[in-house]
Amino acid sequence: MKKVFFMFIAVISSSIFCCTTVVEKKDYRQILNSPGRPKIALVLGGGAARGFTHIGVIRALEQEHIPIDMVIGTSVGSLIGAMYASEANSFELEWTAFTLEKDDIFDYGILSVVSGMGLVKGDRLENFVKKKVKQTNIEQLKIPFAAVAVDLNRGTKVVLDRGSVAKAVRASSSIPGVFQPVEYNGKLLVDGGVIDNIPISVAKKKGADIIIAVDISENVTNFKITNVVDVIIQAVNIMFDENVSLKKKEADVLIKPAVGDVAMLDFTQKKRCMQAGITATQKALPAIRAAIEAKAVLKK
Repeated sequence: MKKVFFMFIAVISSSIFCCTTVVEKKDYRQILNSPGRPKIALVLGGGAARGFTHIGVIRALEQEHIPIDMVIGTSVGSLIGAMYASEANSFELEWTAFTLEKDDIFDYGILSVVSGMGLVKGDRLENFVKKKVKQTNIEQLKIPFAAVAVDLNRGTKVVLDRGSVAKAVRASSSIPGVFQPVEYNGKLLVDGGVIDNIPISVAKKKGADIIIAVDISENVTNFKITNVVDVIIQAVNIMFDENVSLKKKEADVLIKPAVGDVAMLDFTQKKRCMQAGITATQKALPAIRAAIEAKAVLKK
């Protein structure tokens, strides 16, 4: 009797198997190689010297063969983003970073202080970008790119996705009180972090299906404030932290490297920042893969 029962179950199971359509679940690598795959945006936040962390993030994404279809950056995120969008080569970017020193982008001067608009002129930063980015205009970059700045007079966000790469990066990186504001396209522009230190909304408006955002905000608590520069930078940190807290939740994947204790102007932590970026991205890979698979299903 038992033998007959088990034979009956086997026949029924076989019938069900034959009549059921088996759908093979695609691996995320297959999805990336297929037409109509999800468009991936990398959004790089501001954080001055902690920007070296972005290079580690990019390196880890490259190693995993995850494509970057657009780069949106604020402040130092625009600097690193523009250099990567120019060549799409993390090794070249890393080499540039290791040779970069504070004096390459900070041009302090008596005239800057006297003007009352900022301690740093910003000419040196603009010239650095001109040397390191082969393309003159944003439209010529290999990867679509946009830098975010703020119209100081009107208090509105300005997305710079056309025209001079160097001018856009300079404007986006002009930390209020540290850099002089930049006059560009009839506007007086300062650091985009004043309004949007992780410009996820910009990536969404540009059609990104998946947004990988990198938060390199500094720890707000600071008991080592001893001069006017410290006061300005701490005030900026508090402002950046406040506008990031809600907006970062809109990312599909948020990467938060452990660099919050690195000071904004500390250029001695390059290697540590890069490694922190690699480590944090590797930890985020399961979430990135899951997002790719989920969005591929939604796009069908």
